[in-house]
Amino acid sequence: MPGRADPYPRYARLREISPVVRAEDGALVVTGYGDCATVVRDPRMQHLPADMLAFIGFPDWREHPALRQLFTSMLTLNPPDHTRLRRLVSSAFTPRRVEALRPAIERMVEDLLDGMGGDDVDFVEAFAFPLPVNVIGELLGVPADQRGGFQSLVRDWTQVLEVITPDVLARADPAAAAIRDHLAELVEQRRHHPGDDLLTALVQAQAADDRLTDEEILSNAALLFAAGFETTTNLLTNGVVALLGHPSQYEALGQRPELARPAVEELLRFDSPVQLSSRVVTAPVELGGVTVGEGERVVAYLGAGNHDPARFAEPDLLRLDRTDNAPLSFGGGIHYCLGAPLARLEAQIALPALARRFPSLTLTGTAQRRDSLSLKGYTSLRVGTGP
Repeated sequence: MPGRADPYPRYARLREISPVVRAEDGALVVTGYGDCATVVRDPRMQHLPADMLAFIGFPDWREHPALRQLFTSMLTLNPPDHTRLRRLVSSAFTPRRVEALRPAIERMVEDLLDGMGGDDVDFVEAFAFPLPVNVIGELLGVPADQRGGFQSLVRDWTQVLEVITPDVLARADPAAAAIRDHLAELVEQRRHHPGDDLLTALVQAQAADDRLTDEEILSNAALLFAAGFETTTNLLTNGVVALLGHPSQYEALGQRPELARPAVEELLRFDSPVQLSSRVVTAPVELGGVTVGEGERVVAYLGAGNHDPARFAEPDLLRLDRTDNAPLSFGGGIHYCLGAPLARLEAQIALPALARRFPSLTLTGTAQRRDSLSLKGYTSLRVGTGP
């Protein structure tokens, strides 16, 4: 759909109409940077409680693996459960722990680039998927020979982030069940044979504190693994398309190492892997000059906020040396993406290395986009690496 391929003109039109717009489903939509930041950061804005699924036709949501796995994970829980679960896994994603992964990521990047040469290479298959799935796989403790099979399963499961219908659940439920079964087997192995990985840490936390249930271990392991590669794969593919659409910026990235950090922030802003985030108002809050009452559902279009001209000069222009950049792509507040430092590091290493190794990289053939409004990226991206 054209609006999903390039939603930014439509976002701009929404901003022209009003800072706050009522959608057909009754939700309030905000597109300004400041309002989007409020939605994801203000404690008066919380995730929709899982029991509310009954009001949209799914009182049996716990019987659907796709919904149970999502709505018992940190992604959708509110405090105090969210606080307890996040504390258990946050130590694996501290800046110091993430930075310690740099040498391993650099080796992975060089190995993948070594195998990428050719006139017609699928960038997703050859690079953008294997890099993050192997990084998060190592961190979590998923064996290398099992990682590849998760790509299509995660894609089918995460369709419930887009819309919940019987047709979507017909694909999402078996996918979520398969992910759960894989991880349950690994968790059981860690109970008897601990390793130096996050699955082991979760199992040991459960043994030390029985407030962590089997359901919580599996739901959050699935979330961490899925988010650990899905968002980063989208960041890499969106980033490559943006860079190749701006050849001077791509060339600069390969020649100026100091651009690595600001370039990733700009690419996150320019074409965000996550385009929206929704909340429910628990106490009156002001958005766009309007007081929004308790019980209203609000959708923040993060991609629109990242292109708000009131916050970013010439927002539709890609400038890798942009200063004062603070994209909303990883959310904010207590739900700020736990893996953001890891995704940033992977992109900061991978994209400059790609530009150095293949300065003549070009798009070839037709790219296949993920059919999603909330998650933006490519399922296939054909490239030629040049001479």
